[in-house]
Amino acid sequence: MATSLVFLTPGGVLLTLGVLLPLAVLYTVRRRASHVRGALGLHDPPFRAILVALVAVVVAGALLGVAAAQPVVKRTLSERTRTDTEAFIVLDVSRSMLARSSADSPTRITRAKQAALSLRRSFPEIPFGIASMTDRVLPHLFPSVDEDVFETTLRRSLDIQRPPPRSSLFTSATRLDSLATIRTQRYFTPHAKKRLIVVLTDGESQPVSAARLRSLFLEQPAIQAVFVQFWGQDEHVYNGHAEEPLYRPDPSARSLLAEIAQSVDGSVYGEHDLGAVRADIRKRLGSGPTVVRGEQGSRVPLAPYFAAAALVPLFVVLRRRDR
Repeated sequence: MATSLVFLTPGGVLLTLGVLLPLAVLYTVRRRASHVRGALGLHDPPFRAILVALVAVVVAGALLGVAAAQPVVKRTLSERTRTDTEAFIVLDVSRSMLARSSADSPTRITRAKQAALSLRRSFPEIPFGIASMTDRVLPHLFPSVDEDVFETTLRRSLDIQRPPPRSSLFTSATRLDSLATIRTQRYFTPHAKKRLIVVLTDGESQPVSAARLRSLFLEQPAIQAVFVQFWGQDEHVYNGHAEEPLYRPDPSARSLLAEIAQSVDGSVYGEHDLGAVRADIRKRLGSGPTVVRGEQGSRVPLAPYFAAAALVPLFVVLRRRDR
């Protein structure tokens, strides 16, 4: 990050010369008073008696002159993009993600979306894409470093059963082994040597062929997987304030996620372990080559602070006169 101090109107510093006028007036008044005191046989007061006033006028004038020059601190931050890495947030949008602890609590999918945004913002240099998952995985955004596009896609394009599963005959519409299509349908570009998916799900899935996932995910370049579970044993799907009787939380969901994670050399966390998730992602992706994609600049104007500071010496003078 580069920091510099610039003056938007450098000519404004000439306002400092305005301090010469009160100094000239003060000199004239003091000289006339000296003549009067001389005629009356009085002694002149010591110079230090007006020294504070002189310093105050000079300092106030200097500060106002600097303020008129409009000093600004400019900060420029180079935004860089990893060229060897791509990642996907895979969000479960099956109906069970509507479950929550009470009718007024946030649903699983709402909590998952908040976690997705938080994780995305933690890695601004990594291109992230978004995919939805029910009994199939569909891409909504291919890896991009544009955080605004990521957030817009997440908020507007993904919701429960959008798109819907192919079949509604199963109590659980999620099929975690559909993650295989991320490899078979080439979601990642060929130059991405480090590939990562972060799966946000409740883990309530139909039976999974872990062996097939393992063979596909460990094929080089390997696809690394981190699973984050959004689930609670007391959560239910609500219709208004009434619980839907057909849904029951599946207590085997965590063990299923752990089995899949172990098969693909991945890891699984609870929704409250986002700090550990970030650390795991950072460890898995490590460091790599980057390119500058742009610069982000900010400005901090200092003129108001200098103008306010100019009031301080004037206040000191007025306070001394009050005494």
